[in-house]
Amino acid sequence: MPSEKTGGSRDTEISLGLLPGLLGYNLRRAQVAVFQNFTEVVGASELTPGQFGVLVVIDANPGLSQTQLGNALGIDRSTVVAVIDRLEARGLVARQAAPNDRRSHALHLSDDGRATLRRLTERVRAHEREIARSLSADEQANLIKLLRKVARP
Repeated sequence: MPSEKTGGSRDTEISLGLLPGLLGYNLRRAQVAVFQNFTEVVGASELTPGQFGVLVVIDANPGLSQTQLGNALGIDRSTVVAVIDRLEARGLVARQAAPNDRRSHALHLSDDGRATLRRLTERVRAHEREIARSLSADEQANLIKLLRKVARP
């Protein structure tokens, strides 16, 4: 695959070498574009994509543990704790004693967390429409299928 060039200074182009042919490079470029659009559409002061995902999973599974949350999202324990700490500090998530295990916490959305999730869901749907605007429904489904294959452990 020939290397692509990108604009550099006025009279030079920068060769990207083998990068355009690398899956990881293209995934990262796509991720940056998706995150930038998420911030524009949802709002920089609202939630990150990861925090939104955490709220969605907790809302769909009230009372799940931090370990279950991390396993479901593929994130390590220390990251889960940090995210929950931030969301709890903002009053969006509440940790409650787990009924069957005093060593773990049952996670629930607060009233503010549910309201925030409802308010942001349509913005996130608009963000999804925007990032997929050049893909047909079949292409979107195929891309999701292929990304899941890449992400499979």
